[in-house]
This record gives sequence, C-alpha cells and structure tokens, in this order.
Amino acid sequence: MNTPYGLEIIESCLSCKLRKDKWFCGLSPDVLKSFSAGSRPGTYPGGALLFVEGQLPRGAFVLCSGKVKLSTTSRDGKVLILKVAEAGEVLGLSATISGTCYELTAETAGPCHVNFVERDALLRLMERSGEMGVHAAQALSKEFQSVYRDIHELVLARSSAGKLARLLLSWTTARERETGVSEVRVRTGLTHEEMAQMIGSSRETVTRLLSDLKKKEFIRLEGSTLVIRNRTALEALAA
Repeated sequence: MNTPYGLEIIESCLSCKLRKDKWFCGLSPDVLKSFSAGSRPGTYPGGALLFVEGQLPRGAFVLCSGKVKLSTTSRDGKVLILKVAEAGEVLGLSATISGTCYELTAETAGPCHVNFVERDALLRLMERSGEMGVHAAQALSKEFQSVYRDIHELVLARSSAGKLARLLLSWTTARERETGVSEVRVRTGLTHEEMAQMIGSSRETVTRLLSDLKKKEFIRLEGSTLVIRNRTALEALAA
C-alpha cells in the first residue's frame, strides 16, 4: 500500500525493504528491534520542515529515502544550503546527543521516508548498547568529514564559476568519474535559486554561469536533467 506521496508505507525497521548494512539501520537483530521500538517511521511531502535552526532537539531523523536540504540563515535573511542529504544519513544527530539547538534547518527536497527517534530513547539505547554507540560515532564522523570537505571546497574555489563547477561535479558518482564516460546525466531537482544558496551566490549569477557553460558546450539541459558534456573542462574550472 502506498501513501498519497507515492511512497510505500513502512511500519517498522524490522520489515523495511530500504535497509542496507552500511546505513545507520544496519544493526544486529536485537539492537535493531530496540531501535525500532523507540522510533516512528513516517512519510513526508516535498517542502516539509523536519527541524529548524535554533530549535531545541526533539530527536534525530534517519533519512530512509529521498533527499533533504540542510541550510542556515544569516541575520539579514540570506540562506545558504550547506548540503543535500541523501538516503542513509542521520539528521540532527549531533544536536540530539549534545542537547544543544539544531545547527541547521532540514527541509525535504521531495517525498521522503524518514524515521524519527526521540532523544531520550536514543540516549538510553546508546548507554545500553556499545554497537549503537559505534554506529552513532560513525554517523557523526561522516557528517563532520563532509562538512570539512564542503568548507574546504567552498573557501578555496576562487570564483562563483569555480564553485558552480565543483557543485555540478559533486553530483556525479565515483563510478562515472572512474570509467571516464563521455557524458554524465544528472537530475538535480534544484532551482537556480537553490544552486545559488549552495555556492553563496545569487540566482542571477547562477543563471548567467549556466548559460555560459552551455555556450561553451560544457553542459546542456534537457528539461530537469543536466548533462555534463565536458567533465575535464569543468574539473579545470573547479581547480
């Protein structure tokens, strides 16, 4: 049975078909049973707010399917999208463990399966289970490695064109980069405004830069699909 958002209903982690061993939910049967008992799986439409920057943490959110935009807002209202979380990531974990406010705002970028685990339930399980503690530590480590990498790329890219090129290249898979395919098709799902928020620029600048890249035949657009035609040229621009 499907929800109004076209997603299959998930009743429990134990019966979830989306689980993968490398994900946060790749726990042993006994620990997974305890985790499932303290969590609430649900489905969300695009544009739903899971939590807001500055809000006290209610718990953590395991993204089972779909994508979530993680953003921060300056005092003058400027929005910067720091990353787009993918399925398998845990959102709000550091704030949940520390008991401090959520550092970012999490908004679904489309229909998503999300499993919410309350803070008290998660902390109790981490105290009882070393396995759960290790999974939480691994999730936090990946989160901060990603943040350091994104900051490094955002700061060291000298121009908006370089930052945009880095963003486009980040949407390609490791396999596509290794095999050296001539063209890479990417469904971004992001507007020009959202791309601008990811590179700290303006919508007008992103629109102009994308137009320039098309004229140079580095990329082409096919509806909502972006085709990278010259990855080598984009890599040189991003360097």
